[in-house]
Amino acid sequence: MHFIYILFTSPKALKPRFVQNKTMKKIILLAVGIGFNAFMYGQGTINIDTEKSVIKWTGSKLFRLDEHYGTVKFSNGTFYWTGDRVAGGDFEADMKSIVNTDGKFNEMLVSHLKNEDFFDVENHPAAQLKILNAQYVDYNEIGVEAELTIKEVTHPIKFRMSVEKQGPTQVFKTNFVIDRTRWGIQYESQGLLGTVKENIISDDIGFEVVLVTKPGC
Repeated sequence: MHFIYILFTSPKALKPRFVQNKTMKKIILLAVGIGFNAFMYGQGTINIDTEKSVIKWTGSKLFRLDEHYGTVKFSNGTFYWTGDRVAGGDFEADMKSIVNTDGKFNEMLVSHLKNEDFFDVENHPAAQLKILNAQYVDYNEIGVEAELTIKEVTHPIKFRMSVEKQGPTQVFKTNFVIDRTRWGIQYESQGLLGTVKENIISDDIGFEVVLVTKPGC
């Protein structure tokens, strides 16, 4: 600020008043623009702890009691904040980290989930979740509008997310279900002609997501 004052008051740099006014207007507009962007895009960011954050998935046969479940890890994730509230976020899941934890056909099942019948992990190693809008229902619950990208296919989803403060961290939890066929995962789908009834896999995949923030990040 002192530099600007000297620039406009030094006899050697003295300019006509209308030039000074025009320059000052530009400075003011720039400051307003910066302030507006800070408001629109949040006042800060908080990263998640990828060691403590996790996605739990569940899938099943449609006409048989044959459920499988497991986990996927996050490779990175960031919440965007306005004031003391979540305003958005970007998260990426490492699809190579898929594991089966129900104890049935573990190696064979995971190999199948990673191939082109399901998530085609070799060609699509990451999935993304982008929070576009977050509206607080109350202090501990948020209504979320987001975009989920799997195998480079993006669709909007909505869900409720709880938030709980645990010491220096915050824990966000949500449950939602997607129709896998919307993301091009058609294997043994109930809508696929020629599929044997006993082999039909439910189009629904359930997700339970836990996001734990890093202290001070």
